[in-house]
Amino acid sequence: MKQKPSPLHYSLCRRGFLRGTLAGFAGLAAHGARASTLPTPAERQLAFYNIHTGEHVQTVYWADGAYVPSGLSDINHILRDFRTDTIVPMHRRLLDLLYLIHTRLGNPDPFHVISGYRTPATNAMLHDRSGQVASHSLHMDAMAVDIRLPGVALTHLRELALSLRAGGVGYYPRSDFVHVDIGRVRQWQGA
Repeated sequence: MKQKPSPLHYSLCRRGFLRGTLAGFAGLAAHGARASTLPTPAERQLAFYNIHTGEHVQTVYWADGAYVPSGLSDINHILRDFRTDTIVPMHRRLLDLLYLIHTRLGNPDPFHVISGYRTPATNAMLHDRSGQVASHSLHMDAMAVDIRLPGVALTHLRELALSLRAGGVGYYPRSDFVHVDIGRVRQWQGA
């Protein structure tokens, strides 16, 4: 059953949309990523493979100075809570951060997604099963993603994410993923 996002969620999304690309990159710069390091092509695309559903997408999510609704929709779908099939708009600053990471890595392969958006119910279930899941994870705010990238050492992905100082970075070597979020700058290691 799909959960309807709250009016506050829509308000935040609408506000984020109106701020546009410059605000998204300004937010990254405020967290430590230098504006000169941010690529400024005519379009930005992201590619994902969801390891749980087998779905993949490669889409342009930003072009000619604006976010592309169909590209955002494709990304929101693949990063949905697959357990409940709940789709919410992912935070655009997170997408811009993922784009920057992918560009810096220079690897054409899609990010493998372990976890994108999580409903509160899914997050509570995962928290009960594992002490490594925060009770109020930024996954519930569509501000976090757990990823890996084939052909890129997990340590390299982690180091690059840390170097950008754009949010939290969790390193899970046994589980084979890196958590990236756009919350406060911090780092940790899990299993």
